[in-house]
Amino acid sequence: MNKRQISIQIFLAGVESVKPKNLISRYVSMEQNNLQIEKFMFNLSELKNIYVIGAGKASSMMAFALESILGDRITKGHIITKYNHSVPLQYIESSEAGHPVPDESGIRGTEQILEIVRKAEKDDLVICLISGGGSALLTDVPEGCTLEDVKDVNTVLLKCGANINQMNCIRKHLSSVKGGLLSKAAFPARVISLILSDVIGDPLDVIASGPTAPDPTTFGEALSIIKYFQIENEIPKQIYQVLQGGFENKRQETLKEFDEILFNTTNLIIGTNKLALASAKEKAESFGYESQIITNTLEGDVIDVAHYIVNIAQKIKADKNDRKICLLFSGEPTIKVMGNGLGGRNQHLALIVSKLLINMPDVTFLSAGTDGTDGPTDAAGAVVDSLTYWKASNLHLDVEKYINNHDSYNFFKQEGGFVITGPTQTNVMDLMIVLIN
Repeated sequence: MNKRQISIQIFLAGVESVKPKNLISRYVSMEQNNLQIEKFMFNLSELKNIYVIGAGKASSMMAFALESILGDRITKGHIITKYNHSVPLQYIESSEAGHPVPDESGIRGTEQILEIVRKAEKDDLVICLISGGGSALLTDVPEGCTLEDVKDVNTVLLKCGANINQMNCIRKHLSSVKGGLLSKAAFPARVISLILSDVIGDPLDVIASGPTAPDPTTFGEALSIIKYFQIENEIPKQIYQVLQGGFENKRQETLKEFDEILFNTTNLIIGTNKLALASAKEKAESFGYESQIITNTLEGDVIDVAHYIVNIAQKIKADKNDRKICLLFSGEPTIKVMGNGLGGRNQHLALIVSKLLINMPDVTFLSAGTDGTDGPTDAAGAVVDSLTYWKASNLHLDVEKYINNHDSYNFFKQEGGFVITGPTQTNVMDLMIVLIN
């Protein structure tokens, strides 16, 4: 097995550890007529209904895992996942919808979820399954705006270099379900959310835009983000008017920490990138590598991230002697798209790193999304080494040109460095692996 194959095996081990079936079973169990969710016990004879709702790339598999425990005790349910990410469900309905840009299917699915939770009463339990991607999938259109307006603002945010916290601050203030408002729709029912985190630091209000979590951000902050990135003229006028109206107290704010509605809601994070890193470390050690987890909070522009990773690799390579070393990173870099090519942040990061590895033999680098998709492509990411640049030259591929055009997908389509897993049914940010031999 060569180093590229080994790096992919290490990546897959990390992904496997955060599969929903494993995580749900740790937190949810049934014993006779009692349902245990973490430390909370529910006597089923005292519950009138159990509703299951959710949104995210992993929500379908999360629902499948929950069905295997609750079965026909589920009264009704609906989840929304990304296209081609659903699995067959028996008791819970599902929709597939657009991601990262929302679409009509997401709106219909969100309406079905709201229809369910609005029926919920005091003696009912609502279990909400949340994972990364939920911000785009659980979607609605503000009054006075169109779906095209919502699509446009999402596209602008994805390209301007905003991080997920900044994007979701704006998304929350354009929605009647995000920022705790889904809990408001379900009130007075008991709500428990099981959450798979795809955000650095695991902030509840940012993961899927916090549909059942208190939101510390405001309309004013949303407007400040737009001004910071100088995208006022790119945001649809109607969208800007919604945010301005909220700033002037003409629209409903998101729910805040001490809102009594949220006293009926519990948010449980059941999986993070720390679990994936720990399993990747163990797998690397099984291949004979001394393994180090460098960080699980990697962020910043992909160019800066590339230099940061390679600088660490250079220092460790200089002192490694005869040791084989694996360096592990996780997080979510940002990318400001300037060209008109095809790719994703992981492929783009790998392509930049390939330039930096020209004079670093025996170093292999992988970057891939744990959800199995990188941008609007069918690749999870890419793997490169010190030979990638020279192989590209032999294939008459200009690495610099592909970087400048943000066309990493078409580069790796010819060079062969893709990491392709298909949908993994989970999502805990990106995983980066450096192998030094």
